[in-house]
Amino acid sequence: MAIVVEHEKRKKEILEKSFELFIEEGYEDVTFQKIADRCGITRTTLYIYFKNKREIFSFSIKQLTNDVERQLMEIIKEPNLHSIDCLKKIFFKIFDIEEKNSKFFKVLKMYLMQLEKGGVDINERIRKRVIRIIHLMSTIIIRGQKKGEIKNVSVKEMNDLFYALLESGIFRLGVLNQVSLDQMRSIVDFTVEQFRI
Repeated sequence: MAIVVEHEKRKKEILEKSFELFIEEGYEDVTFQKIADRCGITRTTLYIYFKNKREIFSFSIKQLTNDVERQLMEIIKEPNLHSIDCLKKIFFKIFDIEEKNSKFFKVLKMYLMQLEKGGVDINERIRKRVIRIIHLMSTIIIRGQKKGEIKNVSVKEMNDLFYALLESGIFRLGVLNQVSLDQMRSIVDFTVEQFRI
């Protein structure tokens, strides 16, 4: 059993060091050899854990989204938090994470452009990564409507609106090179309040 734990620990370390390397050098400039060097292992050892750099990058994204989900679940579980305040807190947490990882979103932009050139439906790929976050927001909206805290409007339309706000934050960081999402926080605060009963 200790071998499995060690294997998972090594894999996590590889992902963490690779994540840093992708941020420093960009997706295109990182090679499998650079990842192995950064991790202090041989390419052969690296192949035990991952088949190529795209897989490593994909796992890095998954690790980031899993961490985001874990942090959001902590907010959702706060017992006395009004549903509107819960939604705002979730947005602000996501914006904090986006700001902290703004360089990563620039790398992600280049990666997605490369995938799109290869014929991959990037919208579908992104949707798969954020579907659980969208589901969490639906859960809060439904719970808030049942408690009489949120207006009884279409959950799907509210979710689409909120998702568009999240995308706008990523766009501002990754494409427009903004360093702060303070304006987005004000927009979210105003928008979410419109649904309060």
